[in-house]
Amino acid sequence: MESKVAKKEIDTHTERLSVEPPNIHTDFIRQIIKKDKETNRYEGRVHTRFPPEPNGYLHIGHATSICLNFGIAKDFGGFCNLRFDDTNPIGETIEYVESIKEDIRWLGFDWQNREFYASDYFEQLYEYATQLIKKGVAYVCDLSPEKMREYRGTLTKPGMNSPYRGRSAEENLDLFERMQEGKFPDGSRTLRAKIDMASPNLNMRDPVMYRILRATHFRQGNKWCIYPMYDFTHGQSDSIEGVTHSLCSQEFEDHRPLYNWYLNELEMYHPQQIEFARRNLSYTIMSKRKLIQLVEEGHVSGWDDPRMPTLSGLRKRGYTPEAIRDFCGRIGVAKSDNLVDVAMLEHCIRQDLNKHALRVMAVLRPLKVVIDNYPEEQTEELEATNNPENPDMGSRKIPFSRELYIEQEDFMENPSKKYFRLAPGREVRLMHAYYVKCERVIKDETGEVLQVHCTYDPETRGGWSENGRKVKGTLHWVSANHSLEAEVRLYNHLFLKENPDDVGDNEDFKSNLNPNSLEILTKCQVEPSLIDANPGTRYQFLRQGYFCTDPDSSSEKPVFNRTVSLRDTWAKIQKNR
Repeated sequence: MESKVAKKEIDTHTERLSVEPPNIHTDFIRQIIKKDKETNRYEGRVHTRFPPEPNGYLHIGHATSICLNFGIAKDFGGFCNLRFDDTNPIGETIEYVESIKEDIRWLGFDWQNREFYASDYFEQLYEYATQLIKKGVAYVCDLSPEKMREYRGTLTKPGMNSPYRGRSAEENLDLFERMQEGKFPDGSRTLRAKIDMASPNLNMRDPVMYRILRATHFRQGNKWCIYPMYDFTHGQSDSIEGVTHSLCSQEFEDHRPLYNWYLNELEMYHPQQIEFARRNLSYTIMSKRKLIQLVEEGHVSGWDDPRMPTLSGLRKRGYTPEAIRDFCGRIGVAKSDNLVDVAMLEHCIRQDLNKHALRVMAVLRPLKVVIDNYPEEQTEELEATNNPENPDMGSRKIPFSRELYIEQEDFMENPSKKYFRLAPGREVRLMHAYYVKCERVIKDETGEVLQVHCTYDPETRGGWSENGRKVKGTLHWVSANHSLEAEVRLYNHLFLKENPDDVGDNEDFKSNLNPNSLEILTKCQVEPSLIDANPGTRYQFLRQGYFCTDPDSSSEKPVFNRTVSLRDTWAKIQKNR
C-alpha cells in the first residue's frame, strides 16, 4: 500500500505535471522510433515497458529508464507496460513490488491496467523450453557450475562441448520433466541452449535456460522448483506482450543475439531492442547489490534513508518528482556511459523549490538576543512574504518580541574586516523586522557568549530605514517566546570520493563512506507557523537551505531534513561557460 506521504505527493503534483510543455527531446532513441512510425513499422504502434526486478528499491538511475519508457509512450501516443522480472525468488518480495509501484506513481507515470509479471509466463516459458528440446537445440547438462565455467572458455579461448550435449531429445525431455518434479538436488542439473561453444560472444556458448532452485516464490509459492534464467525470459516476455521497442541499458547489447536466437528458434514476434548508456552519479553508488549491503549492514537507516540514491530516500529528503524528471531530461540518453555531476541534480531541486517552497526562518544553532529598549510584555505581528519568486503564495504573520534567537555564527565579538554581521557596536537588519545594534554581551565563566544585548530603532519597522540609513548585514531570527524547538538533520554526500568504487585492491567501496554524512541538531528553533507542518512539506529556511518535514515529526518536536544547501555550484559552472 502506498504511503500517505507519496499519495499526497501524487495528488499535489498532478496539476503541475499536466501543464508541462510537450517533450521536445531529439535523442537517438526517439529518432529511431520516429522513423519507425514514418515507415509504418509495427503498423505504427509504439509499445515500451519498464521491467524492474523486485529485489530492492528503485534509485535515481531507474528514474532515467522510467522517464524514458513512459515518456516515449506518451510522446508517440503509445503504451508502456510495468513488468516485474521476478524470475529469481531469492530476495524478491511483495514489499519491493509495492515500493516500485509507489515510486513510479510518485514520479507522475501510470501503467493503467498493464501490470505484468514474468512469473505470469512460467507455464508458457516451460512449454517454450520443451519446444526447443524437441527441436534438438536444448539439452539437460550435468556439469557443476565450476566445470561449466571451465568448459566455457575465455574471450581468447573457445569453449568445449559439454559431455552431455549429445543426449537425445527423448532423454532430455524426460530429465527436464523430472527436474520440474523435484527429482534432483538443487544445482545438480541445468537446461542449456545448444548454440555454439566457439562463438566469440560468450553469451552464445550454450547458455543456461533453467536451473533447479527450491525456493518459495512470492507469487507462485512452491509450485516450481526450476526457474528460468533472465536471458531466457526477457525476449519472450517482450514478445508475448507485443512490445515494439525494448529499451535496455548498454550491458545487454551482447545479449541481444541470444534473445534473437531464442525468438527465431521459437518462431516468435521480434521486438526491436535498443540499448542506451547507464548514467552514474558522482559521490553515489548505483549498484543494487551494494545498496543492499549498506542497508543490511546498518550503514544507513533503511532504503529510504535520505542519504540513499533511492527514490524513496530522495522523496524523504525533500526532492520533488518535477526536479527528478527535469534532471532525467537534462542528462538525456546516450550511447556511452559517463559520470554525471551530482551538482546538476541539486541544481534541479533548487530550481523547483525556489519557486514553490515556503520561505521561513529557522535558527539551527541558537544564540539569545535581548533587545533592552523593547517593551518586555509587547509582541508584534510582522508581515513576511512567503515567496518573493511567487507572489501567489501570499504572506504570513510572524511574532516579534523582546527576546530573540539568532545563529551563533551571526555574532562575532572580535570580527574580521569583511565580517558584516552582528558585533559589538555594529548595527544589522533583522529580516522583516528592525535595525538592531549590539551594546554588550554576557558570558559564562569559560568566556562563552550566552546572550547578546542590543537596542532597536523603532523607526525601521519592516527592516528598512526611511532616512536612507543603510546596513550591510541582514540576519534571520525567531522570537524566543514563540518559536518551536525542532530537530534538524543535515545530510551530506554518503561517500567521500567522486567515484566511490575507486578503491585499492584490498579495500571495498565502504571504505569511502563519509563519517560526516549526517549531523543531527536537536535544539534548533523554528517559526511557530511550522507547528502544523505535514510530513513531506518543503521549506526554504532563509539563509540556510531547503528542508523537508520528516515523517518522524510531531507537534511537540518537528523534524526537518535538509534537502540541499543554497549554494548552487552547477549554476555557477553553467554561467561561466
